[in-house]
Amino acid sequence: MSHTTEWKVRLQLVEDGGKTEARAVLDTGTTSLTATGAAQRAPGDEDAPEIGDEFAAGRALRDLGSRLLQTAERDVEARGAAPEPRTSTTYGWSM
Repeated sequence: MSHTTEWKVRLQLVEDGGKTEARAVLDTGTTSLTATGAAQRAPGDEDAPEIGDEFAAGRALRDLGSRLLQTAERDVEARGAAPEPRTSTTYGWSM
């Protein structure tokens, strides 16, 4: 049985006064997950907004990944399969 789908991720970045905030939204077509990330330029650092964008976006996407894994774990548990004790960050399904 083959399954193909497309999910969309929107990433919004806002920089103001050396602080960058990112908001990532995953839209699966039936549900959505939202995550955030932030970066703060140190007072002595060069003004390089693209670096703040990279840090804030990376943190938002990492948060989104964590939220997605938590959702998958809840879905597995709802089907009666309790998670096994973790010894690594690999969850249920292998990579």
